Amino acid sequence: MKKIITVAVVSLAITACSNMSNTEQRTLSGASIGAAAGAVGTAIFHGNPLWGAVGGAAVGAASGYVYDAYKKEQAAEYNSGYKAGKNSQKSQSTTN
Repeated sequence: MKKIITVAVVSLAITACSNMSNTEQRTLSGASIGAAAGAVGTAIFHGNPLWGAVGGAAVGAASGYVYDAYKKEQAAEYNSGYKAGKNSQKSQSTTN
């Protein structure tokens, strides 16, 4: 019975991601990876896998959100440099 529930939850989670923003996808991915790692880690060391999954999901979601902010900052810096280069080319071609 647990396997059926697990398969159903995983299937629902995979199909529910189609209309998400990049931020939502990265946060959810981080939470999923963190939950799996936390559950496995606590199961190996004889802890409660449920609490490991909860803690791992929280840390993973925060990490995914921070990673998204970093990627957005990188994209903004790239776009800023790209626009500056385009403007520089335009000003050089009009003066020549």
